[in-house]
Amino acid sequence: MELDYPITPTDNYEPLSSEAQPNKRRRKKSIVWEHFTIETVGPGCTKACCKLCKKSFAYITGSKLAGTSHLKRHIALGICPVFRQKNQQSPFTPGSKTGGSGSGIDPPKKRQRVTHGLASIPFDQDRCSYEIAKMIILHDYPLHIVEHSGFIDFIRTLQPQFNISSFNTVQGDCVDMYLREKQSLLNLISGIHGHVSLTLDLWTSNQTLGYVFLTGYFIDGDWNLQRRVLNVFMLPSPESDYALNQAVVACLSDWHLEGRLFALTVDQSFSNETSIGNLRGLLSVRNPLMLNGQLLIGKCYARVLSRLVQDALGAMQETIQKIRDSVKYVNTSESHKEKFDELKEQLQVPSAKYLSIDDQTRWNTTYHMLVSACELKEVFNCLDTSDPDYKMTPSMEEWKQVETLCTYLKHLFDASNILTNPSYPSSNTFFLEVSKIQIELTHAAMSQDPFVSNLIKPLQEKFDKYWKDCYLVLAIAVVLDPRFKMKLVEFTFSKIYGENAESWIRAVNDSVHELFLEYIARALPLLAIEEGNEGIMKTETQQEGSQEGTQVSTVDGLSDFETYINEITSSQHMKSELDQYLEESLLPRAQEFDILGWWKLNKLKYPTLSKMASDVLSIPVCTVAPDSVFDTDLRKMDNYRSSLPPMTLEALICAKDWFQSESLSSASTQVSNAIVKMEF
Repeated sequence: MELDYPITPTDNYEPLSSEAQPNKRRRKKSIVWEHFTIETVGPGCTKACCKLCKKSFAYITGSKLAGTSHLKRHIALGICPVFRQKNQQSPFTPGSKTGGSGSGIDPPKKRQRVTHGLASIPFDQDRCSYEIAKMIILHDYPLHIVEHSGFIDFIRTLQPQFNISSFNTVQGDCVDMYLREKQSLLNLISGIHGHVSLTLDLWTSNQTLGYVFLTGYFIDGDWNLQRRVLNVFMLPSPESDYALNQAVVACLSDWHLEGRLFALTVDQSFSNETSIGNLRGLLSVRNPLMLNGQLLIGKCYARVLSRLVQDALGAMQETIQKIRDSVKYVNTSESHKEKFDELKEQLQVPSAKYLSIDDQTRWNTTYHMLVSACELKEVFNCLDTSDPDYKMTPSMEEWKQVETLCTYLKHLFDASNILTNPSYPSSNTFFLEVSKIQIELTHAAMSQDPFVSNLIKPLQEKFDKYWKDCYLVLAIAVVLDPRFKMKLVEFTFSKIYGENAESWIRAVNDSVHELFLEYIARALPLLAIEEGNEGIMKTETQQEGSQEGTQVSTVDGLSDFETYINEITSSQHMKSELDQYLEESLLPRAQEFDILGWWKLNKLKYPTLSKMASDVLSIPVCTVAPDSVFDTDLRKMDNYRSSLPPMTLEALICAKDWFQSESLSSASTQVSNAIVKMEF
């Protein structure tokens, strides 16, 4: 774009420090001085004069230096009429003098920086193909991007030597990358000593197909909680009572997890009692169940909360729609928004909340919309009187009801928000959150306010079913938290059950001890195998070298009694590992407490209990990814991905998850290393 106005001497003035004063002896390096001369027009005032059109421009005035940018524009943009005329007569080409006359009127050029060594880097076709496949996986680009003309032109501009892959080739590259990463993950899972827990999440599609995501949770050798998408299976008939069985069996076989499954969490929105019963029966045959299977099947925490919120919003649908329409009225018109902001200033409403229209597929956006509107209700009420077109304001009673609703939605929002972190929290985190909701809803259901009791009672009844299904798993997990142990269970149950708390507390205590004994029973055969010949040698040595003790046992006929005493003593010693842990004083409740790091440090002190903690603390309570916690509908596979072969689809989804997990793990390691360095 050409500038059609002259540049005045007052343009682009900048302060000039004493160090920056021009030195007449120093050669000026800017290429612009090929086209300008410097003229002194008065004391402390110097101007730059164009050699062609003789026009003068500001350069130095007192302590101010105007710079050279406006001088470059005079030539480069063709503002100089003489230069423009000559340029039109004989167009210049880069690197040559205009018109070939050597007149020196080329526009000033930016000096190029030479980067040494780049030209010596060899071109690597395979590496480039690898990076394109990884780019497609990480960013969900369509495989057909390699055939898009814009992408092809871009790549050829960057590197003409690169042979762009076809659709089939890049598809094969993505699958190969997935298979390599899968082998690495398989090696990692095979090397852990504990169990693996699974979650099942269902996606739908426009083709009425189902896609079940199976995600594995486990503690690795460094006591880090790992979460990985293991399989994505297409279900032609997702409504079948046996569809989930087939997916679980295939996953266990694919990852060599037969006998290693600890817990299974499903989304209740696509499962029913029959399918859950079928799963439980299947796993009881294929997988030894801990604690009689009481830890096996769980419900998705995020989906339970989402359904409660939808029920609450549905009960106040008309009032919420009024608020939604009010927010739309303000946000969809600039004049309405200006008037709303003016009223807010006049009323001096202190709220800093921003009004935004909610996305009804994500309930947290509706919650935020309601909270913001409630803080600005005075402005809406005044808008009703100052703007005759606005006729949808809620009544004061309706505002009060929405505020009450937001009070209880906040409990559900806070409880859900802990699931949105990229790193999944260990299961001990949830006992306190879930029990707080149980207490709040129970008290609200008995409220003397009929609006509160009618709103909350249906929610409390639904959540109570979830609480009774999950309380045992969550309680055992919090018992394994050295900051709480049984004390938090006792305290919480007394608030929930009052005089009846004792039986619930006893149930948790008995279950913890029973589960611990199962770990001891499973460890004994392994110890026998590991000791093997060493144990036999000890027995022979004792028979040869301890003849005196043997003679006493034989003489008095109490050898069986000695064996009995040894078994009891051994059993009591192993049981005391749990009892010792429970009897020790609680750790101080630090805000940043790494429970897995604590068990890593204490695994030698509690060898059996630490294995139990490894499995229990990795039990997942949620089936959905962090970005889907607030969804109100099942996720849907788009038409493009639904058209891909099942193997390719699984490769793209799983490999992306694995790459992201590796990046997150690397970032966490860097942070922890930084903290360690700071401590030292």
